[in-house]
Amino acid sequence: MGYGAGWQEDDEDMSSIMGLKAKLGLDVFKEDKEFHIKIKEGKEKDTRLRKAILVCPAGLYSENENGEVIISVDGCLECGTCLLACGPEVLEWNYPSGGAGVQFRFG
Repeated sequence: MGYGAGWQEDDEDMSSIMGLKAKLGLDVFKEDKEFHIKIKEGKEKDTRLRKAILVCPAGLYSENENGEVIISVDGCLECGTCLLACGPEVLEWNYPSGGAGVQFRFG
């Protein structure tokens, strides 16, 4: 197995590098008065919302026993992926007010 130029035996090996979940666990989430993402009224069963279940990197979207997509407010990364995937016809998405939301602690 070859290593790039400059690699030394005392360099950190790949198995000891902090994983994504561990990095995200260091982030701080400050609640706002109101959550910044809302499923528009009457759109809870819209098939476009199923995309958010698949693409949200924080895993905030799930389906309840009634077949409606619901959002968990804990841990939103404010990336906007859900809005891009589902569209503004289904989701109301705004950044949290100043001082609220995610504060990244690692990189």
